[in-house]
Amino acid sequence: MLKLFEQIGCYFLLMGKVFSRPEKGAIYRRRIIREMEALGFDSIGLTAIISVFIGAVITLQMCINLDSPFIPRSLVGYATRETMILEFSSTVVALILAGKVGSNIASEIGTMRITEQIDALEIMGVNSASYLILPKIVAAVCFFPFLTILSILIGILGGWAISALTGIMIPADYVEGLLMDFKPYSIVYSLIKTAVFAYIIASISAYFGYYAKGNSLEVGRASTRAVVACSIVIMIFNLILTQILLI
Repeated sequence: MLKLFEQIGCYFLLMGKVFSRPEKGAIYRRRIIREMEALGFDSIGLTAIISVFIGAVITLQMCINLDSPFIPRSLVGYATRETMILEFSSTVVALILAGKVGSNIASEIGTMRITEQIDALEIMGVNSASYLILPKIVAAVCFFPFLTILSILIGILGGWAISALTGIMIPADYVEGLLMDFKPYSIVYSLIKTAVFAYIIASISAYFGYYAKGNSLEVGRASTRAVVACSIVIMIFNLILTQILLI
């Protein structure tokens, strides 16, 4: 327990260094754009593939479990839309990205630590924490909401495609359900969660990488710990944000 509080304290001290005033804004802008490409654009394919299949699976399961003459088929489209917006495209995609992006951040910064590149930056008078971590946090917080919107759209499209290809339901009923009782605040709720999760993934993964010690094996262990910690914290904040934003 004491070690946990020690790590939490070290994390907040690191974040204090990260958010200190940048020395040269132009350098940070270039690095943010580069990190958006590395952390965001490279994740579009994975997000799209997972979303289209999840949307299709949700639609199939709803059609099978709501197979009753007393239940309107349009509810399948409604349930698919709500599932994608409220939970899957924010929380589940964040857990998936924690594995891909989080391990990438932890291993990159951890490698720089054990090869003494971070020490070299400190010797040159550069705030290594801000220089290395802040662009990753900004890039993730700015780009991950786009991935959420993309996931919602592709997941809904996947549900429509499976209904049209298999004939398990009439696509027009599916579209009718998509338009049923739509609340724009649900999108806002999903994007707020995504931004918080993006910060969690980038900052916690960077923390484990920044304080990695030893050899290359320790970098692998730091990456594993980062993914596990990110997943746990995401689920905790998912509960907290749901309580605050929806209730």
